[in-house]
Amino acid sequence: MNKNDVKRAIQEGKTMLGIEFGSTRIKAVLIGEDHAPIASGGHNWENRYEEGVWTYHLQDVWEGLQDCYKKLADEVREEYGETLTKLGAIGFSAMMHGYLVFDEKGGQLVPFRTWRNTMTEQAAKDLTERFQFNIPQRWSIAHLYQAILNGEAHVPDIRLLTTLAGYVHWKLTGKKVLGVGEASGVFPIDSTTNNYDAKMMQSFDALIADKRYSWKLADILPQVLMAGDDAGVLTEEGARLIDPSGRLEAGIPLCPPEGDAGTGMVATNSVAERTGNVSAGTSVFAMIVLEHALSNVYTEIDMVTTPTGRPVAMVHCNNCTSDINAWVNLFRELTEALGVKVDMPTLYDTLYFEALKGDPDCGGLLAYNYYSGEPITQLEEGRPLFARTPDSRMSFANFARTQLFSALATLKIGMDILFQKEHVALDQLLGHGGLFKTKEVGQRLMAAAVNAPVSVMETAGEGGAWGIALLAAYLVRKAPGQTLEEYLNQKVFAGSKGERIEPHAEDVKGFSDFMTRYAKGLAIERAAVDAM
Repeated sequence: MNKNDVKRAIQEGKTMLGIEFGSTRIKAVLIGEDHAPIASGGHNWENRYEEGVWTYHLQDVWEGLQDCYKKLADEVREEYGETLTKLGAIGFSAMMHGYLVFDEKGGQLVPFRTWRNTMTEQAAKDLTERFQFNIPQRWSIAHLYQAILNGEAHVPDIRLLTTLAGYVHWKLTGKKVLGVGEASGVFPIDSTTNNYDAKMMQSFDALIADKRYSWKLADILPQVLMAGDDAGVLTEEGARLIDPSGRLEAGIPLCPPEGDAGTGMVATNSVAERTGNVSAGTSVFAMIVLEHALSNVYTEIDMVTTPTGRPVAMVHCNNCTSDINAWVNLFRELTEALGVKVDMPTLYDTLYFEALKGDPDCGGLLAYNYYSGEPITQLEEGRPLFARTPDSRMSFANFARTQLFSALATLKIGMDILFQKEHVALDQLLGHGGLFKTKEVGQRLMAAAVNAPVSVMETAGEGGAWGIALLAAYLVRKAPGQTLEEYLNQKVFAGSKGERIEPHAEDVKGFSDFMTRYAKGLAIERAAVDAM
């Protein structure tokens, strides 16, 4: 679209807005009629660790949203000379899972417990055994049952259990709903009905029947919606929550709120069978759309869905780039102490490119990037750790490679199950997120970790905010009967280019050797958790 076309689309309210609440950044993306971004805004925020709980204050949610939107609106005004007042549709997404509960009057009952918490081990274990379906610790139902096991006083007063995306959508529209992909991280979904699994819900209600709560599970969970379903409109109160200036008009349709996993699938066109994507940032997770169900229950594999309800195998790891960020900040302090000013992108690129020069197996070095607990490796807490033996080949290149291998090591444990035990078929794996910002490096090492080709599309940097904007566009622009897969292929990604990297044999062997050392060294990480 040329500038005049963009101005006209803004004037006529034909642009779509997507906003995603990530772990460290809230991002807004405005797209035009060709689905390309025309403006964006961002707001940095961080989780808090308070009284043993990883959390965000809800006031931070609204302050961040307003700042993010204002920056986007300011960019629209500066770039196109237009004031943003009406939109074609809006979509909200956020980090999945966690525990947000409210009483009858809409009051928050306990602080938001995010996906990062690993406090629900007993509940997750009990529910997995009862359902014969893997219930990870971060899932909302695990948090609920753990609160019940703990005898927490707030549980009888719950009238709504939702996620961050569901909470924001509720406050903006009055609708207590979730997109099916987001809902699949709250409670298991039956892909034949695209709703919560009815038998498992009955089983849960029977499990807690002796508590004699006034609610049943169906009473407190949001309604499940599919991509393209009507999810309500922006209320006057909601419009003011986004834009206190009063310029944004009410009445704008909203698509179902989705999680960052679902928006990552959309942003990489990975919603069809035999496609997959891997998102690598604060956490790392891979999503593979399955042709058929897995033969066994694996605690390392989460079963979720696409925004259209297709079954997806998800390998989710709580930790990815946080430790890399910490080391880069340390190197920044060193360069500044030496009187040298180096910008952060250069520091990151230097570390990443040096990693390609290291020994394939990292020269005997070892690192664990666990800022928080990691259920896949049965660690309830994290202790970032770097270790080596006296005869390890200590060099900056090997150190850099070790940090990147560490960021992907836990993911590899789950992916090996899918490829080696379940023989899952995959036609393409697309990467997105901060790990892939430096050209080739993250992509090449990811290919080594999964021993499969990895592609990065030109649009991958747009991320989940763009993905939810595309779902907003699908809501109002889809043709009758047009599936999301068809819409993305025909309207969004037709002609899109991607860069594909095949795994290098020496990298694959080096990663395998590193993983042998990594598996043995988990005892060191366990000792650090116990001793520190």
